[in-house]
Amino acid sequence: MPIIKILPHPEYAPEGRTLEAPAGTTICEALLDNGVEIEHACDQVCACTTCHVIVREGFASLSEMEENEEDMLDRAWGLEPNSRLSCQAILSNTPVTVEIPKYSINHAKENH
Repeated sequence: MPIIKILPHPEYAPEGRTLEAPAGTTICEALLDNGVEIEHACDQVCACTTCHVIVREGFASLSEMEENEEDMLDRAWGLEPNSRLSCQAILSNTPVTVEIPKYSINHAKENH
């Protein structure tokens, strides 16, 4: 199982986290399954950018980005070349390190 290292984030992982998830799982699913309540206002259907993450290590090992994700990412706060929507980034067997941006475009948090 791949390891996901989450860099410290004041709300979601104040001291950072390391977790495991099965290959074939999206980063968003892995975070949620392990108690990291990342925002996902569109219910993981690639219709918003609230689950945006920056992949600091292991970017090339993730599933290929599709055009819809690329289009949505243009709206993300803090976009970087190694940004992904965590609901679309499927894990392989390679470890990844992700940073959850400090802000999202969501003005009100959803209660999922």
